[in-house]
Order: sequence, then structure tokens, then C-alpha cells
Amino acid sequence: MEFSAQQARLIPVAGMSGSRDAEARAASALLAVLSIVRPFSKALLTPLGATGGAKATVEAFTEVSFDLPDGRTVRPDGLVSVSFGRRNFVALIEVKTGEAKLDLEQINAYVEIARLHDYDCVVTVSNEIAPSPGVHPTDGLRIRSNSRVQVHHMSWSMILAEAVKEHTHRGVDDPEQAWILGELIRYLEHPYSGALEFADMGTNWTAVRDSAREGTLDRRDGAVIEVCQRWDQLIRFAALRLGAEIGSDVQEVIPKAHRADRQHRNRVFVESLCDGGTLMGTLRVPDTIADMVVIADLKARLVTVSSTFDAPRDRGGRARISWLTRQLRDTEGSLIVETYARGARVPVVSTLECLLEDPRLGLGEERKEPVRFRVLRRSEMGRGRRSARKPGFIDALLDAVNIFYGDVLQNLRAVLPPAPRLERRTDAEIENDPVVAS
Repeated sequence: MEFSAQQARLIPVAGMSGSRDAEARAASALLAVLSIVRPFSKALLTPLGATGGAKATVEAFTEVSFDLPDGRTVRPDGLVSVSFGRRNFVALIEVKTGEAKLDLEQINAYVEIARLHDYDCVVTVSNEIAPSPGVHPTDGLRIRSNSRVQVHHMSWSMILAEAVKEHTHRGVDDPEQAWILGELIRYLEHPYSGALEFADMGTNWTAVRDSAREGTLDRRDGAVIEVCQRWDQLIRFAALRLGAEIGSDVQEVIPKAHRADRQHRNRVFVESLCDGGTLMGTLRVPDTIADMVVIADLKARLVTVSSTFDAPRDRGGRARISWLTRQLRDTEGSLIVETYARGARVPVVSTLECLLEDPRLGLGEERKEPVRFRVLRRSEMGRGRRSARKPGFIDALLDAVNIFYGDVLQNLRAVLPPAPRLERRTDAEIENDPVVAS
């Protein structure tokens, strides 16, 4: 029998007529999968304080309703409970999709409900990306670190990245649970779900980019401040995207002073952009030789990704360079390699192609042994927003990060210092040792 049909889907996207439908369906889909696929709920909820027990019971509810003491009725999008033995963790869930922003008044009302019912936290989910772990994207939210009820935020990008890592890289043993998690991934990747990628630097991006090239930026301009905030979110998104690709927890490296003061962090970005036309971020991949430094030079219209690491100390200068080039033999020859001798402020600069032909070119005229290498790759910066004809700035940066990691960083291995040698002595040497003899 011949017929045409589509595969039945656990979470269909048909019939979603508005943002409210998208929010309700996304919340229901997420909570249902959390209650079924334990490895996924463990990955998302254990960092918030829930038990990590593999046999914990996870229950989820949508459209819950509560009455406040002042007579108001509030309805969070969901509630999730994780219990194991006497331990019970309860969180209220607020969900936004598409371009919808989280509402401060709503969040505060849910925090009050959580306090009244002795719940653990409020979890917000939206397409907004927090600039750093522990920082909420909603302005004006005041929750002390020692507060009994905490507020946590998850972006849809982060949730999708965790789902992909569990499904593709870590693996879900139960085949039915694996299929269900796969259906959630398929749903969240569909544009109708309302779970959007970070794909826009904002309406002010083009004007700020052009002003940076001309050197006419004003650090007090709200447009500059907004672009710097979005840059921070973009670096965080790049970490999530790469982490999903390789199945690892890639982190944005944030200085301690920046973690404590979100405004100070943004001021640093604004000063860098206004003074030099550049924006910088750092990514850390576990078990790699060094961090990745990402620089967007708006004046030169270039994206640079680099890593700096120590050269091996147990060999001569030429052999140190050969140690590097052997590991990068299959990388594009235009990769730039900077070698730093001890105390040198200015490096010897070569291309990988030149060093493969003659490693001595990395030693400079004085033939000093390098103690540090910096490898970097430059690429053109996409100028505008994403389009079908050409990649935008965000696409160009994400591609630059992935290419550098795949072609360079993942292939580099640090040299371990040789183990201390055990001295072997003859019986005669031991007998004549004055210490032993005494």
C-alpha cells in the first residue's frame, strides 16, 4: 500500500498560533522530559541543589496557581519536584520564548510564593543569555546569596546544549528515554518552538561598528553599552555552542572582579571598544593546553582566535619549534606562530608554513630558545546580520572559534616534565658512602 505521511512526533510544532501557545508548549515539553529522562534532569537540576540520585523521583506540573496574601493570584508556568528519601527539592518555573523578556514583577511574585511554601528556588527560562554564571539577565532583581529562596536562569541555548551533550556525547542508556530526549532536541531546534539561537547583536550594531572603525565612539552612549552587553552574551553562547559540539563543559573565563560587579565588567568592554575598537573574551575547554582568546577588531574588521602556552624546556630551540609544528602539520599554513624568548617583549613572528620548512626561522637572528608560543588565526569579520547570501558577524565569530579549536587547540598536547631519576649505585659505592658508613 502506497501513501505519503510524516513521522509521528512526540512534541509537534503544528498549530502554534501565538507566543502564548509557544510558551505553554515549550514549558510543558521541557518539564515532561525532565520528569522522564533522569540523566537530563540530573544535569540541569543538580547544580541548583536537587539530589543527584539516579533513582530520584522527578515530578513536573504546568499552569500551577497560587494565591498571595494580598489577594492576587499568580500562575507560574510550571513546578518541578525532585525527591529521594527524605530529601525534597521544589522549584517554580517561569518560561518565555521568542523575543519575550522576563518580567521583574512576575519573578518577585514567584519568589514570594516560594518563600511562603518553603520551596527552594525560582528558575527562569528564556532566550536571554546571562553574561556569567550566577548573574541573572533581568535588571533590578535583588536576591542575596544567603537568601533561603534563590533565583536561577537558564537560556534555551543552554538547555539545548545540555540536551545534546547528554543525548549525543554522554549517552542515555534507556533507548526510550534516549528517543524522548531526541524529540525534545528536534523540537527546540525548530524555529516554531520559540527557542532561538543568539543571532542578533541588536539594532545599534551597524552604527556602533562603523563608529568604531572611524574612532568616534562615545563611552557614555547607550548604544555602545548595549553592544558590549551583547558581546558578553555572544561569548557565553559561543561556549555553549562549542560545548554541545564536543560534549564538554566549555566555560567563559571571567575575572573574579567581574563576577562580583556586572557593571564594572561592562565598563571594561566599553573602554576597550572606545579606546581601541576591540572586544575580547576568553574560553576554557577542559584538558586543553591553554585557553582560547577571542578578539573582534572592529577597526580592522578581523576576528582573531589565539592560545598562548609554554614551550618544552627539555630540548634545544629548534627542537622546541619542531615539537609545535609536528602537532600542527595538518593545519592551514597561514596560521601565525609567535615565539617568545626569555625576557623578550617582542616575539619572532612566522607562519606555520615557513616553520614547517625551516624551524630555525622561529629563533630570530639571535637564535634564542623560545620559552613561550602564541598561535593565532585571523579571519574576516562578518559585517552585518545573518542573511542567506553571506554570514553575519555572529556566524563569522562562531565559525572562527570552532575552526581554531578543531584545527589547532584540540591537537596540542603539553609536554610533561621528565620524572625524577632513581640513582642506581654499585655495592662498592654504597659501602664507601660516608653517610651510610656512619
